[in-house]
Amino acid sequence: MIVNPDQPFEIVYSIFSHEFLGLLFESYVVPLDDKGRLTYAYQNISSANATEFDSGLDKTDYELIKLMDSMQQDVVVKPYMKKGNLKPKEYLRKIFDPKTEDKTVQELLFKNLEIKRAKILPLLIGKRLFETASDGNPTGKEILIHAERATVIFHFDKGEFNTQYYPTVKFKGQKLTWQHRGGYLVCKDPAWLIVDQQLFHFEKGIDGKKLQPFLNKNSIMIERRFEPEYYRKFVTALITQFEVIAKGFEIHTEQGTPEALLAISELPGGVPTENLFGEEIENSTEEIMVLEPRFKYGEFDFGMLSNDGEGSGNSCRYEEKDGNFTFFKTVRTAKVEERYVTIMKKKGLNFIHGKTALPKTQAFEWLGNHEDYLTENKIRIVQKSGLNGKTYHIGKAQITIEVNENIDWFDVKALIKFGVYLVPFAKIRRLIIQGKHEFELPNGEIAVIPASWFVNYSELFNFIEERSADELVLRKHHLAFARELQNGELIRLNLSLKLERLRNFDAIDDYSIPASFQGSLRPYQQAGYNWLRFLNEYQFGGCLADDMGLGKTVQTLALLAHEKEENPGFASLLVMPTSLIYNWELEARKFTPDLKILVYSGTQRIKDPWKFRGYDVILTSYGIVRLDIDVLKDFYFNYVILDESQAIKNPTSNIAMAVNKLKSKRRLILTGTPVENGTMDLWSQMNFVNPGLLGNQTIFKKQFLQPIEKQNDKSKASRLHAMIKPFILRRLKSQVAKDLPEKLTNVKYSDMTAEQEKVYEEVKTYYREKIIGEFDGMGRGSQQFMLLRGLTQLRQIANHPKLVREDYTGESGKQEDITYMLQETISEDHKVLVFSQFVRHLTIVREFLDREKIPYAYLDGSTKDRQAQVEKFQNDPNIKVFLISLKAGGVGLNLTKAEYVFLLDPWWNPAVEAQAIDRAHRIGQENKVIIYKFITRGSVEEKIMALQDRKLALAGELISNEESFMKSLDNEDIRALLD
Repeated sequence: MIVNPDQPFEIVYSIFSHEFLGLLFESYVVPLDDKGRLTYAYQNISSANATEFDSGLDKTDYELIKLMDSMQQDVVVKPYMKKGNLKPKEYLRKIFDPKTEDKTVQELLFKNLEIKRAKILPLLIGKRLFETASDGNPTGKEILIHAERATVIFHFDKGEFNTQYYPTVKFKGQKLTWQHRGGYLVCKDPAWLIVDQQLFHFEKGIDGKKLQPFLNKNSIMIERRFEPEYYRKFVTALITQFEVIAKGFEIHTEQGTPEALLAISELPGGVPTENLFGEEIENSTEEIMVLEPRFKYGEFDFGMLSNDGEGSGNSCRYEEKDGNFTFFKTVRTAKVEERYVTIMKKKGLNFIHGKTALPKTQAFEWLGNHEDYLTENKIRIVQKSGLNGKTYHIGKAQITIEVNENIDWFDVKALIKFGVYLVPFAKIRRLIIQGKHEFELPNGEIAVIPASWFVNYSELFNFIEERSADELVLRKHHLAFARELQNGELIRLNLSLKLERLRNFDAIDDYSIPASFQGSLRPYQQAGYNWLRFLNEYQFGGCLADDMGLGKTVQTLALLAHEKEENPGFASLLVMPTSLIYNWELEARKFTPDLKILVYSGTQRIKDPWKFRGYDVILTSYGIVRLDIDVLKDFYFNYVILDESQAIKNPTSNIAMAVNKLKSKRRLILTGTPVENGTMDLWSQMNFVNPGLLGNQTIFKKQFLQPIEKQNDKSKASRLHAMIKPFILRRLKSQVAKDLPEKLTNVKYSDMTAEQEKVYEEVKTYYREKIIGEFDGMGRGSQQFMLLRGLTQLRQIANHPKLVREDYTGESGKQEDITYMLQETISEDHKVLVFSQFVRHLTIVREFLDREKIPYAYLDGSTKDRQAQVEKFQNDPNIKVFLISLKAGGVGLNLTKAEYVFLLDPWWNPAVEAQAIDRAHRIGQENKVIIYKFITRGSVEEKIMALQDRKLALAGELISNEESFMKSLDNEDIRALLD
């Protein structure tokens, strides 16, 4: 080491000329003598050894060292050198040799080095800089670096035959002698000049190319024939930015306070019409408007100054007449312009490159709302040419809507104004429903409907019905929706005190239980019965969506007992899955023995609805209704009640279309999962109980389904929730059934065996390449089908590879854990429900139980004696295990003797899992219920659980349990599942 860091030293910087690369910088440490002077010893310093001299370095030194390292020969050429035996010096010689030169690489090298010089030079201010001596000593001649900037003045002297052009330089108010002094430019962009051992830089970051020609000459002459082009381009540009002294022509300078403008123009091209999957984007035809601040000085106006610090923002134009030139320079007042821009930004306009773009409805709404504000601040709105010959109305649009209660509906009165013009409500309603944004006013101006009206009123306008040209009405079951609008101060709502009670469940009175009802209702069941009676009173339909096991059957039977007392001789129809008919019959006999029950089922049924007149309740199945709808649709029932109403979640299904043909005074649905797969499930069921509540399918998709499912629109979800809230009653066991025993859920993680993991990886690799490799080329439907197929196979292998490959002879890690825990549970004399969605998986467990001679009950979709299997498990102390397929056994079973629930595989919809658990955790259960979810570690099962957690938040807001898992997957989710 030449320099001892423990002895006095100083860091210095040196300029040297490289054979090929031009001027470069290097950094050195130089020891000091006992008088603090630089010695002749020196050592190069780089990022590699800089920390050894940390005591003498500051933050800027470290930055300079790093930059100078990056401009050394070996570093600079490395990106351009291909693999070979050439050394950097040889490579440079080759690309600069006239015979083998590469002009492109030369240019890239020079450009790169110029950028680095421009970064280094400002950092050198306050440092010591030298020119490297001819003997290589870095401290040859010291360069004095001036922190203050010099000023360049350009001179033009137009004579009879030519124009003389030259610059002068002023420094600290004095003229600087810099020509013919051996000076040179260290950097040209921007200019840094060394002359007489001094380093200067300049105001306004002048380009060094404008100074270079004058280092060794006094002036440049422009011949007369070239003057027009020269003055038009070069001189005009110089006058715009710099100080110019002219002889032989005039420069007029204009300076003053600008007039502020906000200019409106139309952006051609609109917005994208399709999304990633080729699906049409709603309202994609809305034009985009550009709002641009402009500043008028005299006859001319200008856009915003750039905020990058470059350029003066000034403007110059010139006129030529008979060989004489006159220039008009406008000097802009940046601070005044910035104040106007700040005024506009305060009201939400954000400008990028001096402009902001907004959809037309949002742009004109902003202008209308802030017209007075702009006027107060002396900002004038101007409409630029290019608006397709249109003149737009600028002004606040006003809407006032009043909703008044009538006997069977609400009357709607509306007043709409655009400026001084009253506009018919029916016209605006029609335009909003059609998604149109503008119309012509009587004065010929084009009015644009505000964006907020589409957001706030589009649902209301869709639900309003025109009874006549002057009569607009809203059905009473839209009360909650109207109340929501009133709370948002969007409408005025006038209600009777009686109807006001409906919006708040707590205000509903207690109704007495029918004398014929045998038994008692728990407090929350009494509240549910009150709600059903209240809906009955106002002739609304409803959805009783209590958790499984909270007694929806009992609450409904109490209502039907009341109906027998009030409306004797009127039959009600109860429709349910076939498996539940027997259970309903048993419950009715127990709680409402006075009700005359007819089971309308079986091949021997008499297809004569007039025979229903002798009964109070008709029990039938969805399948029978679908088959006999032509018979049943002619009978007028008191109530039509659907149990497990998710059966009609698909509105285009035969069963959904069939039940909607049934005629009745009132309708009611019962379900623990009002939304299983998506928001359309909700529409189908709510449209059954209260037709028109959510509009038709097209309206519902546009207003709710697409914003909620595709855009995760929380406000739309909240509004939908408000609309359906009065007509859905949902209580969770955690809220109301305090007397239920504790429920504990555990996740049991199982490891795959080596053979199982090998099969899993093979199948995963196949589908990963198939799906992700072809993601862009596959249609959305094909992609979902392929993904579902792949995930299903991976989930089956996570259970046991035998579910996919019959010839598999190895073991399954999960199966080993299941059989072990079954044996433990049975040995401790506990009863257990074992659920799987794969019947083949249950078969594997069944084979184990048969080998071990363990008795069990069994239920899947093909089981005929369902009730017999339930009673066998409930009543036989020797039957400890009940194997149940998740789909067949998720509803209609009361299995309160079970203390354990084993879920052998996670289901897409956690609500279905919850239903399975509720077979045991329900009223009547006296023991703690312990649930085990078996998950194979490192498999897609783990990832499904993680995705479910992320995807369920919105669904809960719609009193549902899950949005469609498959629909919600994006490309990133798919990659994560198959990773």
